[in-house]
Amino acid sequence: MSKLIFFCGHAGAGKTTLARRAIGPLMARTGQAFCLLDKDTLYGGYSAAVMGALTGDPNDRDSPVYLQHLRNPEYAGLLATARENLTLGVNVIVVGPLSREVRAHQLTRHAWLGVAGDVPVRIAWIYLQEAEARRRVVARANPNDAWKLAHWDDYRKRLFMPTAAEYPELCLFDNTAASPADFERLLDALLA
Repeated sequence: MSKLIFFCGHAGAGKTTLARRAIGPLMARTGQAFCLLDKDTLYGGYSAAVMGALTGDPNDRDSPVYLQHLRNPEYAGLLATARENLTLGVNVIVVGPLSREVRAHQLTRHAWLGVAGDVPVRIAWIYLQEAEARRRVVARANPNDAWKLAHWDDYRKRLFMPTAAEYPELCLFDNTAASPADFERLLDALLA
């Protein structure tokens, strides 16, 4: 049965970097191929064109206009692409914040995801301390982060940190100064 693995978390946490780092070891451990679906790769160009037309700012990924008109369709397309690969027998790694969905425990609901009940679903929540996350967002100098940085006080109100007690379905991973052993434990948890 194909596996579905999510790498979720807020901006700057290192979701994409960790997913790319994990894909080779996951393939080696399982002997199976994995497809990597990163929201920014799949929808970055499209969203830039739409936001450029709507607001004049192609890099806007956090304003109320983006959140109201593009966020949900992007995630719907991301999950539809994941489902299509799963039905073809391909393991899927999905990378995206998905914070609303995590907060609502939706990523564990097979019916909500639209996947067969026997598809193993694992969710890695990648996090950093807020100051380190902001430092990394500044350092990466991605134009898509401009709204976040200009409105950090508003943006940070949307941030949340799930606890293991309230979100037992999550593999919580502190990426602040993760060791190779921490990474190996994450891989173990994702394949458990």
